[in-house]
Amino acid sequence: MDQVSLRLNRGEFYSLIGPSGCGKTTTLRMIAGLDTPTSGDILLNGRSIVRLKPYQRDVTTVFQNYALFPHLTVRKNVAFGLERRSLSQAVINSRVEEALELVELWGKQDRLPNQISGGERQRVALARSLVLRPKVLLLDEPLSALDPKLRRQMRRELKDIQRRVGITFLFITHDQEEALSMSDQIAVMNGGVLEQVGTPQAVYNRPASKFVAEFLGDVNWVDGIGVRPEVVRVSRDHPVDGVRSTMATVQATSFLGNCIHLRARLSDGSPCIAELPQHHCEFQPGDEVHVWWFIDDEFRVADDKIRMEGLRA
Repeated sequence: MDQVSLRLNRGEFYSLIGPSGCGKTTTLRMIAGLDTPTSGDILLNGRSIVRLKPYQRDVTTVFQNYALFPHLTVRKNVAFGLERRSLSQAVINSRVEEALELVELWGKQDRLPNQISGGERQRVALARSLVLRPKVLLLDEPLSALDPKLRRQMRRELKDIQRRVGITFLFITHDQEEALSMSDQIAVMNGGVLEQVGTPQAVYNRPASKFVAEFLGDVNWVDGIGVRPEVVRVSRDHPVDGVRSTMATVQATSFLGNCIHLRARLSDGSPCIAELPQHHCEFQPGDEVHVWWFIDDEFRVADDKIRMEGLRA
């Protein structure tokens, strides 16, 4: 870890993303109190918590494997942390019911974890953390074990829950689509260093480095200019003035349902990818075409990491 500094605003959905081994889970574990930083500090509402035990911090964690007790019912799993706080049974019952209703599991409170689906187990783990009413909820790749369709559904539900409860979420993932779709702010980490911090739109459309550009999705590099496939146009006729264009040869097309994925080879030999609407793609391998895009849709980055205007760290 190299001078990593993060600032999370109250009630924010904040994602820390990067490849395996980049340091994102280590960062989460230090905030949770499971690892101790060798230098620096961790502040919660302006108060240092770096010397506090995990159970003394107003922070809870949802782990990748959910870590549910298999012999306890859904209700007892959610109530476990409250019972250790010696609260009255009436308070525990009320807060457990509230948490299970929030994640839409009331009615399944007497089932064991192996009697509910993977998505429902994820919701139990979420309810078990939310019922403690932490100031910060840490989520360590909680959706990674779900199938793609359920994963997309849970993304929507997780963001909706976060907005309803107003708790600060720190979400750890290597999946850029998860981070882009849910976050208020994204921090991209690589090799223990923060490459860029900003809104999803800013980080995706104006990446601060080549690593950020390529980690967040496909990108075409043309003479040092970066262009996302979804803004690339392809036509047989010469495009209008005021755009950047080049000739290319169509290599292949693939039907992806919501779009056509077109691969082409530019006149200088560079590869190029375009994502085209179905009804706008009438091209075949071997066709000579014009590839073009609006200048406002391109970006430039240095070979090494650069700091962009608005970068927060």
